[in-house]
Amino acid sequence: MAGDLRPATPAGRRDLVLGVDVGGTFTDLLLLDPSTRRLTVAKVPTTPRDQSLGFMAGIQALGLDAARARTIVHGTTAATNAVLERKGARCGLITTAGFGDILELARRTRPHLFGLTGEFESLIARELRLEVRERIDADGAVLVPLDEADVRAAVAELQRLGAESIAVHFLHSYANPAHERRCLELVRSLWPNDHVSAGSELLPEIREFERGTVVALNAYVQPIVAGYIQRLSRRLAEAGFQRELLIMQGNGGMMDATLTRRHAVHTVLSGPASGAIAAARIGQAAGLPNLITCDMGGTSFDVSVIVDGEPAITRERSIDYAIPLRIPMIDIHTIGAGGGSLARITSGGMLQVGPQSAGADPGPICFGRGGTEATVTDANLVLGRINPARLTGVARGADVAQVRRQIGERIGAPLGLDADAAAAGILAVANAAMADAIRFMSIEKGFDPRDFALFAFGGAGPLHAAALARELGVPRILVPLYPGITSALGCVLADVRHDYGLTVNRPLEEVHGAWVDEVLAAQAAEGRALIEREAVEVSGCDCLHEADFLYQGQTHVMRVPVHSPGFDPARTRAQFEALYRERFDVDLSEMRPILAALRTAVIGRRERLEGLGRPAAAQSDNAPAQAVAQPALSPPPAAARAVWFNGQWIQTPIVARQALQPGAELRGPAIVEQLDTTTIIEPGDVARVDAMGNLIISIAAGAQSA
Repeated sequence: MAGDLRPATPAGRRDLVLGVDVGGTFTDLLLLDPSTRRLTVAKVPTTPRDQSLGFMAGIQALGLDAARARTIVHGTTAATNAVLERKGARCGLITTAGFGDILELARRTRPHLFGLTGEFESLIARELRLEVRERIDADGAVLVPLDEADVRAAVAELQRLGAESIAVHFLHSYANPAHERRCLELVRSLWPNDHVSAGSELLPEIREFERGTVVALNAYVQPIVAGYIQRLSRRLAEAGFQRELLIMQGNGGMMDATLTRRHAVHTVLSGPASGAIAAARIGQAAGLPNLITCDMGGTSFDVSVIVDGEPAITRERSIDYAIPLRIPMIDIHTIGAGGGSLARITSGGMLQVGPQSAGADPGPICFGRGGTEATVTDANLVLGRINPARLTGVARGADVAQVRRQIGERIGAPLGLDADAAAAGILAVANAAMADAIRFMSIEKGFDPRDFALFAFGGAGPLHAAALARELGVPRILVPLYPGITSALGCVLADVRHDYGLTVNRPLEEVHGAWVDEVLAAQAAEGRALIEREAVEVSGCDCLHEADFLYQGQTHVMRVPVHSPGFDPARTRAQFEALYRERFDVDLSEMRPILAALRTAVIGRRERLEGLGRPAAAQSDNAPAQAVAQPALSPPPAAARAVWFNGQWIQTPIVARQALQPGAELRGPAIVEQLDTTTIIEPGDVARVDAMGNLIISIAAGAQSA
């Protein structure tokens, strides 16, 4: 399925930019011609066994000659899925003698707070965690030299045991990486491939378990990601693409594909991160810089908070149970609640939705590919919210009667409900889970949802946004021009970004400003040099410096922006104390502050593509960068159908999104259909089209959720 907004560019041009986001159900593509602001989009089924096949099918659906592409940026789920599904590589660990169980001991948290149920499974099996003699203390002094014979023996043993990759993780390597570096030299000279990782390269910071987990994750997904990138790069080259593929990172930036093969862990959750980047840009242009993003795709529901136009970056993420991912990432909370999430009756007779998903194959019942279990998409179809004749990925339309019968038999009958009430129940349960996810990312972090707008995207986000807004008291919803392709747009808009950190762990009073300036300058220089080697077109580089602080005796740090050159310990202490008082409403200024770490984010700014997302009718080839809203009458509905609202069927007008011009207004109930999603405007709500083509939906005060 593809859609085109503008006339084609002249033949032979090589300046097209392509963003591709691979989701659990669909692969989304957005092609941009920067000179004309032409947008072409496509949505094709994801091919789980080899995602590169779906990627290339999307290029074919776009009608794109890959030789004309200047830049291709890709958000991949290969690493994320490998961890969540526990389908990563068989990897080995070489670590300090006596510390082979660090990954298993973890922080001794429990899967369930009460009861001895559930278990933690390390990414690396015990028989593949081998120890070698070496020891460096916390100050970086060598206590026991590295035994190179132990290293050679460990490599031979891991080969015998069938390991595909190796992680090297030594105690206190953040303080002195000499032993890890020498071990890497030995391993690389003996190992049959380049799937070798070291903690001091990926995360040169204190905390053995967290650093060990990052290197274990990298080794676990590296062969998967590297193999996928290699296949995809080869297929792109065969199709005529002549540049290096760029890959999205979880921090919202991108990096060269060759670097991805070594730093595969940075691609975890890269798809949701690109969506947050696009949401921040669109929200700022729409005058809504404070957003709660709701990305509902086929398998998951991802939430992030954007304040003053910037997504929050965190180092406190975990993926799966008890696997901390202490690398910089956009703060996104993910739950298993997507259009393909399965509904079932538990052994206790309760209706549950997700986290299991029908995925792309066989998919929901309505896809007609052999699926027999009811999903959220099936429930929306039964309740008239989705057009059965225009269901994405279903060529001949959906059989509503069959879907209604299946939901009635499998979900309704055990609960004593008819099919319509059962479908409404599925949506209610799914909405409750998504509302809880939003509360976790907003209320539990000190934000009031009523001060934000919901940014609804993903193929299913606009279907559920109104119900979520009512539940949470959110006054407005922003639905972008292409909700289902927003993450692909984020790939197009993303900057290049690399993050660096150094553990300090010293009282601030003992730190000299000149030394801090030297450290931060070195981090900035390393980042600029890397961006230059990647040869990505950037308009300039920015360096953002931060320091981690805590009071002596504490374990959790607070991030403080710092200036360099010119780091002033006294001024920075006052800044930390003020931020601490604001965050915790307590004054601990009599305590000793500890400088835990110094960090630098080096960001290569790509050309700002202003004006993206405006409807084609509002532009001409020489249109200015900014559009002005013109008063417009609401278009006549293209059709009408019965839709379930508040326990009753209401004849509801159906409007095509492309017919809505800036200034148009719609009063609910109404349904807006477009290429990649369906937007629900509930009774009493009012939607207007802004100058950029976004739908801004105002929620009726005091209305109950439909």
